Amino acid sequence: MKKFIVALLLAAMTMASVTGCGKGGDSGQSGTAPETGADSAKTQDAGAADSGAAASGEVQDISLKVWCPQNQVDTGIMEQQQAAFAAEHPEYNITWTTEIVGEDKCQEPLLKDVGAAADVFMFASDQLPAMVDAGAIARLGGATEEMVNSTIAESVVATAKVDDALYAIPFTHNTFFMFYDKTILDESDITSLEKIMAKETADNVYNFYFESAGGWKLGCYYYGAGCSIFGPDGSDVAAGVDWNNETGLAVTNYLIDLINNPKCAYDGEISVSELAGDHRIGAWFDGSWNYDLYKGILGDDLGMAIIPTFNPDGTDHQLLGFYGSKCIGVNAQSQNMAAAVAFAAFLGNEENQVLRYELSAQIPANMAAGESEAVKADPLAVVIVKEANEASVAQPANAEFSARYWTYANAIPTEIRSGEITKDNAQAKLDAFVESMTK
Repeated sequence: MKKFIVALLLAAMTMASVTGCGKGGDSGQSGTAPETGADSAKTQDAGAADSGAAASGEVQDISLKVWCPQNQVDTGIMEQQQAAFAAEHPEYNITWTTEIVGEDKCQEPLLKDVGAAADVFMFASDQLPAMVDAGAIARLGGATEEMVNSTIAESVVATAKVDDALYAIPFTHNTFFMFYDKTILDESDITSLEKIMAKETADNVYNFYFESAGGWKLGCYYYGAGCSIFGPDGSDVAAGVDWNNETGLAVTNYLIDLINNPKCAYDGEISVSELAGDHRIGAWFDGSWNYDLYKGILGDDLGMAIIPTFNPDGTDHQLLGFYGSKCIGVNAQSQNMAAAVAFAAFLGNEENQVLRYELSAQIPANMAAGESEAVKADPLAVVIVKEANEASVAQPANAEFSARYWTYANAIPTEIRSGEITKDNAQAKLDAFVESMTK
């Protein structure tokens, strides 16, 4: 964890269930369809493959399908990048197909039919282990790997690796932080959840908004207090899960009080944007993807900060949100592998990370891109880097975690809200959670 924080801090200062490296589809340098399976040992070097194509002097007619989120289409970024790539690569006559698939939704359609999926896709890093295990994502090597390792902080690159093998190109940070309404809370109020909840507010105003985001935001309470799943970095399945210990019980009892507090709004019952529009919500956790929404609602009244401390057991603990990245990957079954890897590397280079920041406010993972005065002066970039350095834990990236955690963790706040989990049965419920995670 210390190494993770230090590496991110250095990046900021210069700015901003089984897996195995052989299971991802790999390709040689010829641009032919890749080998897949545990025996595949080659890695894709886009630079070498492209130089070979260019040297032949032939123009290849190829098709590339791209999956990207809605904002990359609405802002014109993807169309602009595709045109620029085509201009740089006259050896290809490219027919483009662009489809809207959010980074958080990529895994399901990819694994459902790898052969029909996009050649190049954007995805959240926590999905990587399942993609590797299924042989759905190409392992990257050569010039592409060198570019990633030399231009992106080690701790961020780690989010795109499985068993020390690189499978994707990180292009932006993926974590959450705290938004707040400056007309309700000030800087002295937002340092702890206790202070936030103790603030006197009007009867129709909620001090805090609780959202588990399917377990993603829920984890910050347990990890913040020192609990873990499969060891400190989430990779040691044999280490088990300790959420049912004394500390985990104290956290659960704290959440029971918080979620049932009448000054705490609950996700699904009323929306943040509705409350914010009427200045009826003090603080809430969210990410940069909704910054424009909240800024449009609150304007200069919108505040941002790292997530606060909380005190479930007589000790102040810093909440620790999951940290990951958003990445660019290549389909292991792409019929135009060399071009697909070259385009993925192009999307992930410094110039295009800057362009993506300028047009869609995605903070660059590329360290040089983060050195721009615009990024360093951007309060959104500042809070994301501060969150990553001071209030985050690397999101576990293994198939066992992903296959179990999201289902079982999501039930905890849901059952607290419904009254199924109470202080009388919290220990038994936590024991059942741990059993489900480890059986």
